[in-house]
Amino acid sequence: MPKRIPGLFCAPERPWPGSLLDFSARAVQSCAMLEIAVFLCGAVVMVLELAGSRVLAPFLGTSIIVWTSLIGVVLGSLSLGYWWGGRLADKRPDPRLLSRIILLAAVATLLIAGLKGALLAFLQNRAGLSAATLAATAALFAPVSVLLGMVSPFAVRLRMNDAAHSGRTAGNLYALSTVGSIAGTFGAGFWLTAAVGTTNLVLCMAGVLLAASFCVHAGDLRAKLAAAALAALAALGLNLHDADLRSASIYDLDTPYQRVLVYTGRSTGTGRLLRMLSTGPEGSQSAMDLADPTRLALPYTHYYRLAGHFRPDVQHMLMLGGGGYSFPKYALSHPEEFGGAPRMDVVEIDPGMTDIAREYFGLADLPGLALRHDDARRFLNGRAAAGGYQVALVDVFTSHLSVPFHLATRETAQALFRALDAEGVVLVNCISAAEGPKSRFYRALLATYRSVFPRVESFLLEPDDPTSPQNIILAAFKSSAPPLLESANPDHAALLAQRYLPPAALPTDPPVLTDDFAPVDHYLLDL
Repeated sequence: MPKRIPGLFCAPERPWPGSLLDFSARAVQSCAMLEIAVFLCGAVVMVLELAGSRVLAPFLGTSIIVWTSLIGVVLGSLSLGYWWGGRLADKRPDPRLLSRIILLAAVATLLIAGLKGALLAFLQNRAGLSAATLAATAALFAPVSVLLGMVSPFAVRLRMNDAAHSGRTAGNLYALSTVGSIAGTFGAGFWLTAAVGTTNLVLCMAGVLLAASFCVHAGDLRAKLAAAALAALAALGLNLHDADLRSASIYDLDTPYQRVLVYTGRSTGTGRLLRMLSTGPEGSQSAMDLADPTRLALPYTHYYRLAGHFRPDVQHMLMLGGGGYSFPKYALSHPEEFGGAPRMDVVEIDPGMTDIAREYFGLADLPGLALRHDDARRFLNGRAAAGGYQVALVDVFTSHLSVPFHLATRETAQALFRALDAEGVVLVNCISAAEGPKSRFYRALLATYRSVFPRVESFLLEPDDPTSPQNIILAAFKSSAPPLLESANPDHAALLAQRYLPPAALPTDPPVLTDDFAPVDHYLLDL
């Protein structure tokens, strides 16, 4: 019997003549199967990295902290894999060994799908966001990234025939891996994630790695069949779990831009049954009263009714951020509050979110409603630049504590200023404390709008506790005339009574937010 080297990656010291291993070694040397494997592994790296943001989002959000942890851990793991793979390939340049490495990467990918729910639920509230995201990404994505990092240097060693062409050999294979990564990036970002969903995408990548393992070496059939059976069982089990969630009216949905959870809950204030929409770990971004679909179910949305108080002559409104379309449904179903026959343009970047609103939140083609699927800033710089709106409403979040920074800057406020007529008003929803160490986002946003609009008022959802994070509505007026802050309408009067007078500016206040400097995610970390 030939000698074997003990350890996980043991193989005969030299291939048996005529054996399957000898055939596989010759096949790798004589055809492009190795190159196919390198391409596939490069694609899987980027698909998993993009899918990682969806895996983490329901538990840790989508802030720059999450992306920083994900990108940093993946890059660090790939670097370790390059180093380890090069050393291992020099010691044992055997296609069978590389095949086993890729097979292990397939198993590690399956573990992501199987462990993500329990692991992220455990880590979510046991550490700060930075520590939790680092731990989660290291546990879920570091093993597969290390193993996939080993592939390119190992493939270079297998393809190395002479020193005179070593540079070209290495360049070709690393370029092929990068082309695979580009294909994976565009495929996952533009199509796959929304088409198949996060969990199914991860399972598909395990299957792709299993195929790549076969491309390198056709042996180890038992191990590969076991991995394939494990993938099939994981897919079956997770799909049964999703079916159980759907039977309980819990829907885990992927759109081109984000992962969305839709579920049924009860209002803590009224006990009414609500359908909720969430894009992150904290709270819900939209809700619908199942007994009265046009009623405003979340308290902060009532403050948008002040649009009809400040501009009773409103004819044309602009809303940035659609979500579940709660306020557009309300405003166009209660036209008497908003000038009698209002029109509303709603700018929502995510067409998938609009589809969810249609299917689960009762959105219909209402008279006067115009849907624009575009980035809000791009819309402001384009169609809205001509002006003519009486009211603009801003409610843009990627998750509960993540705001697109470019929609919180002075340049955005200036674009809103241009979009309004001479007496126009902007109502902006932000989540922050009004005072104390957790107030940095509110103080920065207030300073930003004050740098553009002559008058800015604040309304707190919980004015008795200004140090507590809460919804704060900023009302910015294009006219310098004092706004009317009282009303005979009892609903409007109750909202106006929540007016908050912020303390005078302090030297420690954050500066005005600009396109060049807008650390919005860092301010929101305080919450």
